Amino acid sequence: MRAEARLVAEADGRGGTRLSTMYGEPPLLPRRTGHRQTTHAEVHLVGGAAGPLGGDDLRVDVEVRPGARLVVRTVAASLAQPSHPSAPSTLTVTVSVGANGALAWLPEATIAVRGCDHRTRSIVDLADGAELLWREEIVAGRHGERSGDLATATTVRYAGRTLLRHDLAIGPRAKGWDGPAVIGARTAGTLLIVGPDAPRQPATITPTAAVMPLAHGPAALVSATGENAREVLDRSAANTWAHDPDAKTGNCREN
Repeated sequence: MRAEARLVAEADGRGGTRLSTMYGEPPLLPRRTGHRQTTHAEVHLVGGAAGPLGGDDLRVDVEVRPGARLVVRTVAASLAQPSHPSAPSTLTVTVSVGANGALAWLPEATIAVRGCDHRTRSIVDLADGAELLWREEIVAGRHGERSGDLATATTVRYAGRTLLRHDLAIGPRAKGWDGPAVIGARTAGTLLIVGPDAPRQPATITPTAAVMPLAHGPAALVSATGENAREVLDRSAANTWAHDPDAKTGNCREN
């Protein structure tokens, strides 16, 4: 299956953000959510079909124009399903954020189901003065299950200079893989914070979580592993512009 989704957010001239483009094909179906009176727009990606499955080629393109602010979430974890060895599933995410624009990319975890072969490639370009929250979380197999193969490659550029290049591969075909011990647990996650909310000093949060400031931009990377990894990432984002005080742990709102 080939499918794409496209989002374009623009400043509305009244201190808010409007979505000039919101297009998607199953299983990538965007839905406008959140409080309309806020300064930012919020979108949830809804899975319109199972997957990603072997052979799927999925693409998401996000453009945040100058002065706009956009939050993108997903309604549930993504289960990378078993693949034929010659037909991996792929997800390509391309993002641009203009000057004084802001994007919070906060999807649920990707779970590497046993037998899967899934690859995610993300390329993010930020103008000088743009802000970003970028969360990535992976889980090595379902409960009691061996991990499938999953590889992520993320490149973030700020004002034309590479800010972050982060690659991670898990699963039987990953070099040096010997089960979850390689990443220290079944779950691993990162949160990239770019902008005035980024911590300026390195810090150890827990024995398996840390903050590392980055060069070439007002940015820091929070890395965490273990059962409480998501809790650490959520706590690190709690004082940022995209924090939702009505949200439960994860992406669900209080009713």
